[in-house]
Formats: sequence, C-alpha cells, structure tokens
Amino acid sequence: MTADSTPPAKRPVQVTVRIQSSDFDISDEIGALTAGRADVGAVASFTGLCRDEGGRLSALELEHYPGMAERAIRAIAEEAAERFELTGLTAIHRYGKIAPGGNIVLVVACASHRQAAFDGAAFLMDYFKTDAPFWKKEHLKDGGAGEWVSAKDADDKAKARWRSRS
Repeated sequence: MTADSTPPAKRPVQVTVRIQSSDFDISDEIGALTAGRADVGAVASFTGLCRDEGGRLSALELEHYPGMAERAIRAIAEEAAERFELTGLTAIHRYGKIAPGGNIVLVVACASHRQAAFDGAAFLMDYFKTDAPFWKKEHLKDGGAGEWVSAKDADDKAKARWRSRS
C-alpha cells in the first residue's frame, strides 16, 4: 500500500501464444517473461518432447488449422492467467514433422507464488492434451504407414480435475 492507502497498480499479465514450425529456446522464453519483473516469485515450465516410441518412430507430424488453433489456445491461456493470478504465461506449440528428441510444446507460467505457477502450467497442459486443435501422425522408421495418435482417457481424467477446483 502507498501512503494514501491506495494499492499499487497491478502490472498487466503478459500472455504469449505462438504456433510455429521452428524450434524454441526455453531459456529465452523464460527470460522474456521475467525480465524486469520483481513481482515474479515463481516460474514453472513444461516442455513436451517427441518420443521415439520404442525405437520405431522416425518423426511425429503435427497439423493444425491456422487461426483456429491460436484462438483456442489463447482463450484457455487467458483463463489460466486469470484463474491462477499469473504474472505471465507463454504457450508455444510446434507443427510439422518433429524427430524424436525434438521439442513439441512449451508452457511457462510465472506467478508471485509457486503453487499458482505450478497449477497454471498444469492446467494449460491438461487442456493442450485434450482440447487444442492439433492432429498427430506417426512416421515409422521402417517406412510403414503410421497411425494418427488418439487422445487418451488419462488426459481426459487429468483435465476433469480442474472442473472440481474453484
């Protein structure tokens, strides 16, 4: 509080959503959210990588509808930022063919306190896994036709936990 009992002005929340074919640098993204922010007390991040699925995968191909995907992700990212009182949030999802070990998704949540940052990142990732409009197709090392990857029941259960929380 200031001397006249007026609460200090709250800084705007920086919400960044990008869908891109190029790789990202985790350190750069965290730095962009925290630079000059003395109100950030916690940073939680999640990076999703392409697995090789037991050595049989040569790449995972991700497709999306440009425009639609960004709008859907921005809406849930803004909900996360408000719900968990985040000071910043970055959500990046790649598309195109990604080789095993390559980055697919990054979520960075900043908050004044650690639990808000953890919850904001987890909330957004649970929605990425269930509701983000992406389609994934496997490309196999043996040249065989890969499968389209389906959603998992575990992902739906993870998302459902947020409905019971205020």
